[in-house]
Amino acid sequence: MLSFALIAAILAIFPFAAAQPFDLQAALAGAQAGDTIVVPAGNYAGPLVIDTPVTLIGAPGERPVIDAGGQGRVITINAPDVTIRGFDIRGSGASLDREDSGITSLAARTTVEDNHLEDVLFGIYLQNAPDSIVRGNTVVGKPLEMGVRGDGLRLWYSAGSLVEGNRVHDSRDMIVWYSPDSVIRGNTVERSRYGLHFMVNENVLIEENILRDNSVGIYLMYGDGYTVRNNLLFNNRGQSGYGLGIKDVDNAVVEGNYFVANRVGIYNDHSPLAPGATTRTEDNLFAYNDIALWMLPLVEHNTIAGNVFQENGEQVALAGEGVLHNNSWSEAGRGNYWSDYAGYDANGDAVGDVPYVAQSLYEDLLAKNPELRLFQLSPATDAIDLAARAFPLFQPRPKMADEHPLMAPPALPTVPGLAPPPLAANLAVAAGMLLLAGLLLVLGTRRSWRNGI
Repeated sequence: MLSFALIAAILAIFPFAAAQPFDLQAALAGAQAGDTIVVPAGNYAGPLVIDTPVTLIGAPGERPVIDAGGQGRVITINAPDVTIRGFDIRGSGASLDREDSGITSLAARTTVEDNHLEDVLFGIYLQNAPDSIVRGNTVVGKPLEMGVRGDGLRLWYSAGSLVEGNRVHDSRDMIVWYSPDSVIRGNTVERSRYGLHFMVNENVLIEENILRDNSVGIYLMYGDGYTVRNNLLFNNRGQSGYGLGIKDVDNAVVEGNYFVANRVGIYNDHSPLAPGATTRTEDNLFAYNDIALWMLPLVEHNTIAGNVFQENGEQVALAGEGVLHNNSWSEAGRGNYWSDYAGYDANGDAVGDVPYVAQSLYEDLLAKNPELRLFQLSPATDAIDLAARAFPLFQPRPKMADEHPLMAPPALPTVPGLAPPPLAANLAVAAGMLLLAGLLLVLGTRRSWRNGI
């Protein structure tokens, strides 16, 4: 048998070669089109440039790190049909002029999937990269002031792309510009400026996203055929504070969304724009917003039906003086549910027998003097409206009328992955609590009167 001393001597003379660290740059340089490169755990220096159609995968369960050390882009993709999956990507530069990013693709059919990006100025940037997929990524922006952050995700001239199941927070915007026929589904955007900002697109589907605690939830600017469906827009209360803004957009469909606790649920600026175009807003929940619908007086050809307007500070507001014309507030005898409707249903068909009319002297004054919003929900507003009812001379013009108001909230579409909204059951409980509070107040007042107090 060999002694330990002899074994040690052999090892000293013929040492086993130490395992060589994986060289990611060399692997990319030597790759052929269609190769798959599996990257083991470790820290790898960027920037990386990918010029060959390859699949780059982090070894399962190992999450290798690619870090550019604060210089430029971490990964740049110049070839089509590239996949990046399963990495932690960090440390881009901080130049807005150079658009430093975690991942920038300049080629078609890119797939960016299941990556975690942080300390990056721009997160994922598809530039002239049509038919791409961005799925299941987390993007955390650099800890900078809002104005000098980059966009968490940007699609630029990247038609037919799918953006699905991503989480973006503490970024600037999530942008989809000049990228028609794209699908934006199941993403969560928080603590950013524009949760989703669209410009000049056609036939884009936006569904099942969560936009909360942003300055603006979703903003649609220019284009045709947007569908905004089954999204949650919650507590978007920046300077604009829109859950959804729509500007110069034709044939938009807004359905099954929950607009809750925003400064404004939907802001409509000249949509639709083209002759013969329409905007449909149906089966949505507007609850506890300062303003549910804020529309320019010249907005026409909107159909608004089947929605629940629950306890908003102002159900319908005008951005300026005037009255809304040529809009439909009901369809096929079905209007909307308004929590402040005071009408009746004598024939029991679940539709009010008198129209719901948005008519308030305080709100009329507010449209002319926005600084009066300071007094909203104060006794002064009730006093102004009471005076208007007592003295018809001061009666304001109605802003709109729903000829077929619903007596109870309709069932709204459910949204996968989102908590159910406060619909019929919850609204009934809330109404019951208000009724009980009113009853107690009346009884207390009578008792005080009887006791001579």
